[in-house]
Amino acid sequence: MPASIRPGDVLADRYRLVDLLSESGDGRFWRAHDRVLERHVALHVISADDPRAEGLLAAARRSATVLDPHILRVLDAERSAGLCYVVNEWGSGTSLDIMLATGGPLAPRRAAWLVGEVAAACSVAHAAGVPHGRLNPENLLVDTSGAVRVIGWSVDAALHGCSEGSAEGDVVDLAGLLYAALTGRWAGRSGSAVPPAPTDHDRVLRPRQVRAGIPRELDSLCDEVLHPRPGRSVPASQVREALEDFVGDPVGIQESMVSRLVSRGHETVVLPQVPEFAVRDPHADTTAPASPAAASTASDEAPDQAPDGRTDDGPPAETTGEITQAELPGFLADPEARPASPPPPFEEPPARPLFAPDPPEGAPVRRSRVPAPSTGSASYWPWDTDTGHHTGHPGHPGHSGYPTGAHGLVDTGWPTGTAPVVEDEVPGRNTFRLAAVLLAAMVVLVAVVVAFNLGRGRTPLGTVPDDQGSASPSDRTSAAPARPLDVAGVNDLDPQGEDGEENPDSLPLVVDRDPATTWRTATYLQDFGPAGLKTGVGLVLDLGDSQEVRAVDLQLVGAPTGLSLYLTEQAPGGDPVAGGLEPVGQVSGGPEETVELDEPTQGRYLTVWFTDLPEVPDGWRAEVAEITVRG
Repeated sequence: MPASIRPGDVLADRYRLVDLLSESGDGRFWRAHDRVLERHVALHVISADDPRAEGLLAAARRSATVLDPHILRVLDAERSAGLCYVVNEWGSGTSLDIMLATGGPLAPRRAAWLVGEVAAACSVAHAAGVPHGRLNPENLLVDTSGAVRVIGWSVDAALHGCSEGSAEGDVVDLAGLLYAALTGRWAGRSGSAVPPAPTDHDRVLRPRQVRAGIPRELDSLCDEVLHPRPGRSVPASQVREALEDFVGDPVGIQESMVSRLVSRGHETVVLPQVPEFAVRDPHADTTAPASPAAASTASDEAPDQAPDGRTDDGPPAETTGEITQAELPGFLADPEARPASPPPPFEEPPARPLFAPDPPEGAPVRRSRVPAPSTGSASYWPWDTDTGHHTGHPGHPGHSGYPTGAHGLVDTGWPTGTAPVVEDEVPGRNTFRLAAVLLAAMVVLVAVVVAFNLGRGRTPLGTVPDDQGSASPSDRTSAAPARPLDVAGVNDLDPQGEDGEENPDSLPLVVDRDPATTWRTATYLQDFGPAGLKTGVGLVLDLGDSQEVRAVDLQLVGAPTGLSLYLTEQAPGGDPVAGGLEPVGQVSGGPEETVELDEPTQGRYLTVWFTDLPEVPDGWRAEVAEITVRG
C-alpha cells in the first residue's frame, strides 16, 4: 500500500480521509467524509496488488445484496490509484467489547435482546446465502439510539484473510456473543480481544458455571449451540425465536441500552465549596460569649494558625501551664452562665430494723397478711413490740400480729391464736397455670385428631398412605396395559410439495405389523427446517372414530429422527405447526421409540409430523417400519 496516504487525502476525488481507526496487516480502516453526499463513511483500504484484494471486492458484492436495518451496508467498492477500497455506512456508538470492558456483563434480558437482534440479521443474510464470517464483539455496535448494528458483514472476514465463512459458524459465534454478554468471556469460533471462556477438558464451561444468576434458558441455549449433538445443527432463526421468547415484550430495552454507551467526552467535575470555619478573634472581648455573626466576622480577620501553634505573625505562643479564660468552659468563663446549684439531698429515711424481731415463744412464725380495716392509727408495724399492750400470754389478742389502735384490738373473725398462715403470692404463677392448662388441652386435641386419622386408615397427619395414593401414569399403565388400536387407513401429508404426495403406494406398510416392510420419505438434499426446502412431511393415521390414545410405539430406520405427534378430531389439511396445533408428544432419536402421553387424549386422527431427517449417503431421508397406537 502506498505509505503516503494520510488524513486529509482524497480517494477517488470523493472520500476525504479523516481518522485512521485500525490496521490489520497492510489493511487500514478509516473514517472518511463523503464530499458528494456530505456524510461520514467507513473505508476498508488495502493495496490493489494485495492477495486479499479480489476476495475483498467479492465480499463487498455479496454483502451489498443483503438489506437489513441491523447491517451497516456496503455503499461502494473500487480499485483506484493503486488502492482497493470498500466504502461502508458509518455507525456511531460503542462496540460490545468496549461495553463489557468498561461496564461488565449485561443483564440477562438485555443480553438476550442484543443477541436476538443480531440473530435476526443473520436469518436474513443466511437466507440470501451470505454469512458474516467473523461475528465477534468488536463487530457488534450499539449506536447512540440504542439500536444494534453489525459491522463489516462478509467484508471484515475478507480483510483479515479469513475464508468466506458459513451459516453454522455464524450461529456458533451468535452463541459466543450471548456467552460474552452474560459472562464477559468469549466462546465463539472467530478471534476476539475479549478474554476467552474457561474450559474443562477442551469443553467450554456453561455460563452458569462462570457467573451465578444466569437463567437456565439462556444457559441451555449457549450449551446446545456451542456443543451440538452429532448430525444436528441449530439455524439462526431458531436462536432468534428462543431469545425472543425469553425477552417477551421488548419495550424499553433499546432505550435502556443507551445507558451502557461509553462516552468519549470529558465531563467537568464541580466540587462543593468548602465551608468557612469560625475562628475566635484574639482582640475581641473575652469576657462575653461571641455571637455566631461575630465569630464569622472574626474568622475573616484572624490569621491562619499552623498545627504547632504558630501563626503567620510570629512564633508559637509561650505556654505558662495556667488555664486561660479562652480555654475555660463557657459557664466558667461567664459566671452568669453557670448552672444552678443542685438541690439539697433527700431527708434521711427513718431507721428500721434490718430483720423482723423474733416472735414470742409459742407464737406462729408467719402471720396472716389479710389487710385489716384502719382504726385511725397513723403508723403500722407488723409486729407489736409494745409490751404495755399484752400480758405475756401467747394467746392474748395483743400477739395476733395485726395493728392495734391506741387502746383497742382488730377483730379478724378467727379464734385467738388460730389465724391461718397465708403464703406470699409468687409473681407469674397464674400465667404459668394458664399456659399449662392450654398445653394440656392442645395435647388432648392433637391426640384426638391423630386417633381420628388412624381410624380412617390415613397417616397421623391425615394424608393418604403411599401404598394407597393415586397411581402415577406409569403405574396406571402397568395396572391396565394399553391395548393396540385398529387403524382404518393411512394417508400422507405433504402440504409444501408440488404434487402433495409422499410415496403413497407404500403407506399401508407402516401398520401391517411386519417390521421388515417400510415406508420412506423422498430423499432430500438438505434437512428440514426454516432454511430447508420444507419444514416437514407427515403421516395421518385414521383410527375410524374418536379413540382414547395413551401411547404410540414407533419403529424407525436411521437416527436421529425428529418428529411430533398431533391428535385431532378433524383430518389436518396443512402444516400442523403453522395451524397452531399443540403436539401430544415429541421424539428425537431412534430406531425404536415409545411415546407415553401425559394423560389419555381423545381423537380420531393421529398425525406423525417429521421435522428432522436422518442423514443417508445421498442426502436426508426418514423411514418408518411400524407404528402402533395403543389406548
